[in-house]
Amino acid sequence: MKLVERMPSVCKAVSKHSTGTVPALSFEVWGWCLGDFSHCWGVDTASLSLDLVYVLWLFFVTLAWNWNVWLIPMRWAFPYQTPSNIYLWLLADYLCDLIYILDIMVFQPRLQFVRSGDIVDMRKNYMKTFRFKMDVISLVPLELFYFKTGINPLLRFPRLLKVMSFFEFNDRLEAILTKAYVYRVIRTTSYLLYCLHCNACLFYWISAYEGLGSTKWVYDGKGNSYIRCYYFAVKTLITIGGLPEPTTLFEIIFQLINYFVGVFAFSIMIGQMRDVVGAATSGQTYYRACMDNTVKYMASYRIPKDVQNRVKTWYNYTWQSQGMLDEQELLVQLPDKMRLDIAVDVNYDIVSKVSLFQGCDRQMIFDMLKSLRSVVYLPGDYVCKKGEVGREMYIIKAGEVQVVGGPDGKTVFVTLKSGSVFGEISLLAVGGGNRRTANVVAHGFANLFILDKKDLNEILVHYPESQKLLRKKARYWGCWSGCLVRMRRRVGNLPLPSVLLANVQSLDNKNRRATITNILPTGHYKL
Repeated sequence: MKLVERMPSVCKAVSKHSTGTVPALSFEVWGWCLGDFSHCWGVDTASLSLDLVYVLWLFFVTLAWNWNVWLIPMRWAFPYQTPSNIYLWLLADYLCDLIYILDIMVFQPRLQFVRSGDIVDMRKNYMKTFRFKMDVISLVPLELFYFKTGINPLLRFPRLLKVMSFFEFNDRLEAILTKAYVYRVIRTTSYLLYCLHCNACLFYWISAYEGLGSTKWVYDGKGNSYIRCYYFAVKTLITIGGLPEPTTLFEIIFQLINYFVGVFAFSIMIGQMRDVVGAATSGQTYYRACMDNTVKYMASYRIPKDVQNRVKTWYNYTWQSQGMLDEQELLVQLPDKMRLDIAVDVNYDIVSKVSLFQGCDRQMIFDMLKSLRSVVYLPGDYVCKKGEVGREMYIIKAGEVQVVGGPDGKTVFVTLKSGSVFGEISLLAVGGGNRRTANVVAHGFANLFILDKKDLNEILVHYPESQKLLRKKARYWGCWSGCLVRMRRRVGNLPLPSVLLANVQSLDNKNRRATITNILPTGHYKL
């Protein structure tokens, strides 16, 4: 965790992510402040909602809140709180109260409050918020009435007002989970279970009020009281049917309310579950829709079956390997800074090894990384063909490609694997681009990064020194290109792969002459 030291009174964040101002924007960032706030330490603002320490503490606060939410109505309705175990109940209650107090006095005041890019006084801000008022009200000591009314769990009802901690825990937990939709499904299911729990408590209270077993409708007092009342709540709220008819007016009113609440609650839960599952499978749905529309289009134009099968294979492999059809659609939503961070992590190690860009401005390479496109080629697909005008450079992300040629066009000169680069000379060509000197075919499934010449030219406008360096390399390597082409004619006009050209051009003069000498006598290409 990256820590940022702040001034004692000003509390300015020193962070590359906290520059600039956003009017009327405020959020909280977790951080520690020691002692009397004279020395404050906080996490970098980039770790917003990702501080596991604070999330862990919110888990304990949420656990204490759930203790009150679930057990206060149960202890009020069911006879589970007895003189023999009352001390255990009170011990658990006051332990939860201690967690509430620690959250108010120790943790919440140490949240950094950011407004318009500046960190303001944490304690004063927390005490002005609506959340602070709710937290204080939740600890109102109504237990003092125990001396007059006895130990009544309903007097702890204010503890339920700390619900904002529960929602904050949900938001922060979802921010760090890889598959947050699983937690959303569990949470939505717990909402339904809690509705049934409250209904079971009310049913037992009504049964005890009218007398257990006094009518056919109320609970008869046999078996496990909570399980049987919960079974009644399930049948009522889900409207399964098969319930005994209510006999008194009070029972009829309660049952009618149950039916209405059950219909609305159950429909809301189903709607929420549908939204959660729909959000979790939205990518899969988009993939299926794109594939179905493409298949429909090919069928309407009577595209040959072999082409249709290759298109389907491309869709299936691209989705399985990337989890999406186009990475750019996802990254375009991010700010340039974040897109650059992702591009550097994914592509920089490969691009930095390309001899063409060695010595260029580092920022120019960073800008170039954002222009790389990921493309998947199927087995046997031609990445480029001999004689084509080359306008792209290729970087192999995964898989293999083969440089082929010869009289039959099937002779394999070299196999390039993950991390290899070819076609970079095309980016420097002038006058419409240079011609490809060999065919490059995907050997198996190949995932390639492509850099377009137009994108590179747009970048080089802002980096004149790098542009001069690349042009110098182009002129220098161009001399050797012509030399190699003339030598190729002397050995039977065999095709000279652009990959070989790039490797020869990356050598110094001595090694370059030795390599060319090895090519001439045999007509074979040595890399």
